[in-house]
Amino acid sequence: MKGESKKDMKIKGVVKEVCQEKGCWMTMTLDNGDEMRVTFKDYKIFVPKDLGGKEVVLDGFAYTDTTSVEKLRHYAKDGGKSEAEIAAITSPKEQLAFEAKGVVVMN
Repeated sequence: MKGESKKDMKIKGVVKEVCQEKGCWMTMTLDNGDEMRVTFKDYKIFVPKDLGGKEVVLDGFAYTDTTSVEKLRHYAKDGGKSEAEIAAITSPKEQLAFEAKGVVVMN
């Protein structure tokens, strides 16, 4: 991904965490062990809140993103984290991200 702004691809991994409010985002662990945050194109896809541990294939765009403290805290709240865990977030995070336009659950 270095040197590229967005890359169109299909990618496989295991869902780690899902938004517990609406299922509007998830994190996943890739085959190489990297973790990635996934959002869905135009806010049109919602996944089951109990999708954690399932293998999925995504179609969309991968990119590197710097997520603000405010957004990280929002994600932590949506993910069901405690107030102490949310308050412990004090700096932005650069991470691999993915905007999915399609999701297939493999198992």
